[in-house]
Amino acid sequence: MMMNRIAIQYFPTPFGELILGAFDGKLCLCDWRYRKMREAVDKRIQKGLGANYAEDDNAVLSETRTQLEEYFDGTRREFTVPLLFVGTDFQQSVWQALLRIEYGSTATYLQLSEMLGNRDAIRAVASANGANAISIIVPCHRIIGSDGALVGYAGGLPTKQKLLTLENPLFAKKISAQVALEL
Repeated sequence: MMMNRIAIQYFPTPFGELILGAFDGKLCLCDWRYRKMREAVDKRIQKGLGANYAEDDNAVLSETRTQLEEYFDGTRREFTVPLLFVGTDFQQSVWQALLRIEYGSTATYLQLSEMLGNRDAIRAVASANGANAISIIVPCHRIIGSDGALVGYAGGLPTKQKLLTLENPLFAKKISAQVALEL
C-alpha cells in the first residue's frame, strides 16, 4: 500500500527560509524551516494526514510562493490559498481567530482569548499560537504581549519585528521608542 504524500518545497525569503507543504489541493504547511519545534510540527502534520513529506511541486505551492512574494513586496495584504489545518479542534479555533486579525494590526493573547469567548484560556491560546504551522498566512506574528512587547515567534523575534514593520511602518517607530525607554 502506498502512503499518501505531502508535497513540500523549501522556499528562501528575505525573512528566512520556509518549508511549504500541500496535501489534497490545500496548503497544510508554511513554516520556518529551522524553528525549534520543527520535528514536533512535522510529526503532527504527517500523522494527522497519514502521509509523508516528499519534495515535489504543484499548483498550490506555486501559488503560495507567488502570494508570499507579493506580501514581502508589500503588494498583498490578504492570502487566498486554500488552507488545511492539522491540529486539535481548539488549535484550529485559535488559528481561525488569528485569520481575523487584520494586516498592519496586532492583538494580545488576552484579546485572542476573548475572541474565542474564554479570557481564562490565555496559556492554551499561547500554546496553540506557537503550534501554528502556517506562519505568515495565519498571522501568529501579529500577537504581542499585554504590555506591547514582542513575545515568542517561531521565526525569531527579529523576524517578527520585520514582519510587523513590513505591515505597518509605524510599528518600527513604536519598537524604537520602547527600546529607547528600556535604555
